[in-house]
Amino acid sequence: MFRSAFISIAASLALVGAAAHAGDRLAWTGGVDQIEGSAGGGLVPWALIGGLGTNEQIGASGFATYVSTQDFSLRTAGLSIGVDDRVEVSLDRQRFDAGSVVPGLTLGQDILGLKVRLLGDAVFAPDEYLPQIAVGAQYKRTLDFDQVPRAVGAARGDDVDLYIAATKLYFAAFDGHNVIVDATLRRTRANQFGLLGFGGDGSGYTWNPEFSAAVWLCDDLLLGAEYRDKPNNLSAFRENSANDVFLAWSPFKNLALTTAWTDLGQIAGKTAQRGVYISVWVGI
Repeated sequence: MFRSAFISIAASLALVGAAAHAGDRLAWTGGVDQIEGSAGGGLVPWALIGGLGTNEQIGASGFATYVSTQDFSLRTAGLSIGVDDRVEVSLDRQRFDAGSVVPGLTLGQDILGLKVRLLGDAVFAPDEYLPQIAVGAQYKRTLDFDQVPRAVGAARGDDVDLYIAATKLYFAAFDGHNVIVDATLRRTRANQFGLLGFGGDGSGYTWNPEFSAAVWLCDDLLLGAEYRDKPNNLSAFRENSANDVFLAWSPFKNLALTTAWTDLGQIAGKTAQRGVYISVWVGI
């Protein structure tokens, strides 16, 4: 299912520019793509719709991200399509090198995302009190569930994260620089984002807060930070929140390069998993 879906979206990406003449939105108005494929920061989905299509266009984006800590590494890549700056559909594939725990072990998951903008406009309604608000769902399927996730106590190998996000852009809010802020609330029981399955002997579904804030140092350079709370369902492996401090550079409207220092907390009994995050985003 996921393989055919990836092929379909890849074909759509090739046709979108010619068929819909997308790309008329301003730079940064689709954010970048977070590690699960939704438009936002690196860790947190925002209420923005991915790509650069206006409310009468189809936009698209693609990304690839690499995260490396002391004991693990994560490779993730995905595609998304935004329709009329209202609906976003995304696909993401993650591969997680866990060889420090079990030699040769690679965990992974596939993620199908859907996001709908309900109301507000983060960019073009700066005087409105209400932020842009969107709801989203991410269907996640853990690979090789019986190999490790079930053995450490996970209850199942697939599940759906639900979230609501509110994003607002404030012009000239910090010493003359524009600022963007986001607050997201996620209903989830994912263990390590879903790489170790879902649920377990903990409390099951919980509502977890996520936050992002960033300031434009100049038109093409964005400095920000993120926080993402996570559930703690597995007694075998304690789980902590995730954080990052990022710098994103967009030399062209259709291209963004992001680097970050990230702290993923404890993973599979390995403490203080901190390291480097690198991501490339392309949008039309």
